[in-house]
Amino acid sequence: MPARRIRTLTSTRLHGPAWLGGTAQIVVLIGAAESERAGVWPWALLAIAAISVFAWAANYRRYRQIHDLPTSRIASAAQGYVELFGRCEPVPATTVASRLSRTPCCWHAWRVRRRDSRGEWDTIDHGRSLDPFQLVDDSGRCVVLPAGAEVLSGSGRSWREGDREFTEWMLPHGAMLYAIGAFDTTRADAPDASEERTAVATLLATWKRDGERLRARFDRDGDGQVDLREWEDARLAAQHEVRERRIAKAASSRPVHTLTRPDDGRLFLLANALPERIAARFRYWSWAHLAIGIAAAGAGLALL
Repeated sequence: MPARRIRTLTSTRLHGPAWLGGTAQIVVLIGAAESERAGVWPWALLAIAAISVFAWAANYRRYRQIHDLPTSRIASAAQGYVELFGRCEPVPATTVASRLSRTPCCWHAWRVRRRDSRGEWDTIDHGRSLDPFQLVDDSGRCVVLPAGAEVLSGSGRSWREGDREFTEWMLPHGAMLYAIGAFDTTRADAPDASEERTAVATLLATWKRDGERLRARFDRDGDGQVDLREWEDARLAAQHEVRERRIAKAASSRPVHTLTRPDDGRLFLLANALPERIAARFRYWSWAHLAIGIAAAGAGLALL
């Protein structure tokens, strides 16, 4: 790609519901402007007002969730809905690169547009990555599964080749990362009944192959046989040994923390910006939508 055509994108883009930033209102406005019927304007303005009210509520809800939720450290975060802040890093032994320029990164989105015969741009390809990456702070690491997340990305680039325009946004390696979502920890010491029964049975079978040692250990009455009562003692001993091994293994292994989309529909947001700036952004858009909604409603009712 010709380097002289590459343009760095400095504005922060929200990869999420388009109507949060006003795209839906613009579409309605363009549709009304292209219509040859004057009677469509009152209804278009009322539609813009309705969209703006929903956008105001959605942006304000995001602002409150970011503003009200305290930041947690990964090592001490409670299970459930949390806010984290650190830096993004790739998962070890994995390679993620942007689709268009093949730049190594933790997350990326892309869009390809082509100029049609009328000189207008049509989107012919777009998407975003779903590969996991890590959020790291001074206390630990958390694996982020970005499926379903709204992403605020301030790092991007755009360039043209012939009649096509290529644009990509990224969360670069080492970039600051703010995240809010569902936090879960999987621990190695979580018991599994079926696995424990299998391990106990395997250990008992090993003991049984050495009959002399088995009798020496569990033949309490000295009759040369391991009866049912003594065999139950052997089973309990095997169970105790299996559990001790599991506890020892858990003590030497690290818990795995993950951040995912909440099941209850609450905000799942990833952003390479400071929390204060993100909250201010949603607060600004909430009041902007409210102002647009009031103005559009008044104009639409006046034209009816």
